[in-house]
Amino acid sequence: MSNSITARFKLDYGDFQLSVNLSLPNSGITILFGHSGSGKTTLLRCIAGLEQSQQGYLEINGNVWQDSDVGIFLPTYKRPLGYVFQDANLFSHLTVAENLNYGLKRIKTSFDKPKFNHILDLLGIQHLLERMPECLSGGEKQRVAIARALVLNPEILLMDEPLASLDAKRKQEILPFLSHLNHELNIPILYVTHSQQELAQLADFLVVMEVGKVLASGLLSKTLSRLDLPLSQDHDAITVWNTTIVEHETDFHLTRVLFEGGSLSLPAIEGSFGTPLRVQIYARDVSIVLEVPRSTSILNVLSATITDIADGENGQSIVCLKVGDQPLLAHITRKSVAVLNLTIGKMVFVQIKGMSILN
Repeated sequence: MSNSITARFKLDYGDFQLSVNLSLPNSGITILFGHSGSGKTTLLRCIAGLEQSQQGYLEINGNVWQDSDVGIFLPTYKRPLGYVFQDANLFSHLTVAENLNYGLKRIKTSFDKPKFNHILDLLGIQHLLERMPECLSGGEKQRVAIARALVLNPEILLMDEPLASLDAKRKQEILPFLSHLNHELNIPILYVTHSQQELAQLADFLVVMEVGKVLASGLLSKTLSRLDLPLSQDHDAITVWNTTIVEHETDFHLTRVLFEGGSLSLPAIEGSFGTPLRVQIYARDVSIVLEVPRSTSILNVLSATITDIADGENGQSIVCLKVGDQPLLAHITRKSVAVLNLTIGKMVFVQIKGMSILN
């Protein structure tokens, strides 16, 4: 069985052309990221079979769903996939349970009651089964829509900006459920968004798109740290590290977490030892020094090696460093680069002034 998803499409609308050649992991969450008009949704619709590209090849789990060279094109209804749109699109005259049962009619295999209940538990909708859609919040509707897609027992789950219609509060409510799905379900999830928050919290693998083409694709941390991409130069440029809780310093209301190459002190977080945490670090919150500071209020001072430097806008430089095995971005002034004589390969120390917990 193939351990990746192969997707090659060429589509010409005249004023817009899609041309992609991708090899994607068949597990975890792959984020398709880019501004409106970059081709994210068009690519997702090609994978779903809702668009038939003039030239296309799609292979998932060793099964070919499209090969234009030999005339293979599985229609959408024959593709074992789940699709979640921006709007929940629940049947307004059916209860939540009836909406889910409607989706079950597509399943050819026997009904798996334990798996069905597991999905309900993961999405926290057991108590909603007898409600009508009009009695649900926007976040609850989307969780039901996700459950309806998952009860089909799909080989892949496609999500087209599923949080776009929700306000900030509802987004924060549903994001943890999506993170849990990633950890609990053994299927790949392709997730379209232009939200950097969703990217940081959910992505394992990142595809950056622009005007119908792929600018870059790869593991999240490595792709975010590429200085040739707009993401690294943005004012809100970030690094994302996966860490693990190893200690609670109760006297100081701190939690110490371990990452590949060191440890960090964070504001106190609930969680047992070994609990995974995803940490977001803004490049603007990272400073560089040549020696370990003798007196500083910043707790997180780590040794690092400079791996790349690029000029940004308005007198800014973007510095990519390696801390242990993890990349880290820093936004500093060009004058600081000159004064400190920063060069690629130089050993330095970084001070991290603030971090966000994403889990």
